[in-house]
Amino acid sequence: MPSDRDWREVWLEAERYAFGEAGPERDPATVLQALLARSPVGSDVDQYGGGELAERLERRVAALLGKEAAVWMPTGTMAQQIALRIHAERKGRDVVAFHPQCHLEAHEEGAYRVLHGLRATLLGERTRLIETRDVTELREPISVLLLELPQRDLGGQLPPWEDLVATCGAARAAGAALHLDGARLWQCGPFYGRPLADIAALFDTVYVSFYKDLGAPAGCALAGPQDLIQEARVWQIRHGGRLFSAYPYLLAAERGLDERLPRMPELVERARLAGGALGAIDDVTVVPDPPQAAMLHAIVHRPSEALNDALFALTRESRVWLSSRFVATDDPGSQRCELSVAVPNLAVPVDELLELWNELLRRTAGGVGSRAF
Repeated sequence: MPSDRDWREVWLEAERYAFGEAGPERDPATVLQALLARSPVGSDVDQYGGGELAERLERRVAALLGKEAAVWMPTGTMAQQIALRIHAERKGRDVVAFHPQCHLEAHEEGAYRVLHGLRATLLGERTRLIETRDVTELREPISVLLLELPQRDLGGQLPPWEDLVATCGAARAAGAALHLDGARLWQCGPFYGRPLADIAALFDTVYVSFYKDLGAPAGCALAGPQDLIQEARVWQIRHGGRLFSAYPYLLAAERGLDERLPRMPELVERARLAGGALGAIDDVTVVPDPPQAAMLHAIVHRPSEALNDALFALTRESRVWLSSRFVATDDPGSQRCELSVAVPNLAVPVDELLELWNELLRRTAGGVGSRAF
């Protein structure tokens, strides 16, 4: 099995091939030159979270999400813990509710408990979205319900609009606040056919990422009522998250909003086309089917080691990065990978993608082909 270093080298090689030797999407010199052209003249444009650059970006995000205010923070981990802490204190309850696969539960070492003294109620089942009945059947009052749109660990699934409204309504009827993990909220507009502000209006606070989808090296925003965001700025200092200067991140976020956000419908459509192609291959299941955002999961009925070895070799040969590594599912004979669609993926025709996937399956089982495309 290839090592982590091997995988990274192959990934970089595939990226260099896709973008040319200069690698314009990731080459630091090229990226910094592009950002420099956006930078205002003057040395006081960004300092300790204030100044022209930070305020301009925060106003823009607040307007985009239909909220009174927004604050830039270096990580979503910080932003979401702060949001839940504030909601909990204002409600006078230390219980928060979210999905079993929520980032706070799965990837943050229990920080909401250790740092903030919060308790969590895990709603629903790991393999499906939270439903209205999960909220109405809660056994104890909660301070805040966190929903993730789209749900990454479920392949980017989104609830129908009517269901989303009903779930949020049930939480409000129970006296809870609502927080949106919108790390990939940028992808949701095409599915709902609504502006982002309409989606965000269902929630008291919204977190959005600038490095997911928009291509910034790091950073996010937390948006909500003016008084709550002012309190969040204090907690940002307590978390050690008020940087002396963050102008490269701020400029990169603006660039993403200008150049990548308008292309989101194109990326969602590519995910649907790719999902349709992959779903037509024997022994491949696409989740969700059809894709609802600019991402999807592919479940392949093959042994894990054989798949990853073949993926590694095929990527090195073709210099096209097909997917993330395959990981185990509850079915020992099936493995899952995540495919996220970004602007560079548009350079690879769907027919070429289909051909490479067929080759991947031929190498792991022989003779596996497409049923229809």
